[in-house]
Amino acid sequence: MFIFTEQDIKQYVQLNEKALEVVEEGFTKLAKKEVVMPPIMRVDIYDENGEVDVKTAYVKGKDKFAIKVSSGFFNNYKLGLPSGNGLMMLISTKTGMPEALLLDNGYLTDIRTAAAGAIAANYLSKETIDTVGIIGAGGQARFQLRALRQVRNFGKVLVYSRTAERATAFAKEMSEELNIEVIAAKSAEEVVKMSDTVVTTTPSKEPVIQAEWLHPGLHITAMGSDAEHKQELDVQVLARADKLVCDTKAQCMRLGELHHGVEKGAVADLSSIIELGQITAKEAGGRDNDQQITVCDLTGTGVQDTAIALFAYDELVKHNVGINVENKTIDGVII
Repeated sequence: MFIFTEQDIKQYVQLNEKALEVVEEGFTKLAKKEVVMPPIMRVDIYDENGEVDVKTAYVKGKDKFAIKVSSGFFNNYKLGLPSGNGLMMLISTKTGMPEALLLDNGYLTDIRTAAAGAIAANYLSKETIDTVGIIGAGGQARFQLRALRQVRNFGKVLVYSRTAERATAFAKEMSEELNIEVIAAKSAEEVVKMSDTVVTTTPSKEPVIQAEWLHPGLHITAMGSDAEHKQELDVQVLARADKLVCDTKAQCMRLGELHHGVEKGAVADLSSIIELGQITAKEAGGRDNDQQITVCDLTGTGVQDTAIALFAYDELVKHNVGINVENKTIDGVII
């Protein structure tokens, strides 16, 4: 079995065109029913504002699949620690034996989540945009902005966080990294009204975007609501969307923005909701014109984890890195 460290993984796996390509392929295979993906298992650690998710998916034809353990502890910023962490295990689809541990500390989750955001924007955002809005100023907010840069050119970014100091630090860091103008906004309302494309990256338990702020041509990717108690969008935002997209209906009906919309009667016609994989598989269209308001609800799927873990494994083995732990046999039993 191979063991790969975060340092190994970061050296050879980046948020680039190939990473977006493998995650998009995963969504396409999901739409084509070539994926076996059970529901998410989650443990909530309410005392510490934390949660741990277990996600997995088997992609037909692949010789390995991933089981991913991912944690989000949202008070960690007070300790100077990232909120996200975790690891992935690759298991053989032929023998069931573990073949690799990817000790990524949440890095691969960041990559695959940001890739999904970029894929959504590539199909749903206007081709020409000037201003991007980011709500939330943590690690995933940074990855989302980097990923969006892969599919769209833009010259200005507005960022809002309930902690002004975090927004200011984000603006300084990302303006230097991307060589564009990044400004800390005073409110979420300012971000939405002044942006062409908005990405929400918060663990909020109440809406941070209101329907009256929407305007023609706006695209919103909401990726923070991945548990029943989380919500970033007022349900009327979903009702006003000309095109409503999600990563998987079944999961979003349980965890995402969609379940709030259905529960409160704002979303009645479930047949009109499109899964992202239907768009990548060319079974449905993305944005139709520059006046549409589009919304994509992302909750994070196991197929993304298997896709990025297999990609990482291939890259790492190709570069001959990692620790190879050989199995030992005692009385004919492999240990």
